[in-house]
Amino acid sequence: MLIHHSGKAGSQRGTSKKEDVLDTVIALERPKDYDSSQGARFIIKYEKSRGFCGNDAKPFEAQLETDEKGNSSWNITSIEESTYEKVVVMLNQNMSQTDIKEELGVNKSTVSRHAHRARQEGLLKSPQGVNYG
Repeated sequence: MLIHHSGKAGSQRGTSKKEDVLDTVIALERPKDYDSSQGARFIIKYEKSRGFCGNDAKPFEAQLETDEKGNSSWNITSIEESTYEKVVVMLNQNMSQTDIKEELGVNKSTVSRHAHRARQEGLLKSPQGVNYG
């Protein structure tokens, strides 16, 4: 196992040759909407996945949560579901799709697709559920 940290630009420091023999390389990223009060919350991305692919290699979000009894567990969500849930909340706060796109760092088509799905599922407070502003 090799553990290292990235440089200021977000990529690894030094040579990438040290990764040649590794089967799996992961990167931990802080979500754009992260707040320090949330504790351990990461986006986990596979930069190299030798021996597994497809859904197993998709990035996901993990957050360490503690219940009322003090038991800790990891809450794992797919990036797609996590983004969808955030879009629904923001639409219900009357944010424009353009503002949501910028806030989450996703494409406008992603926001539009999630808005359409939320409208079909009846999750939007506003009847139109679309504000392009």
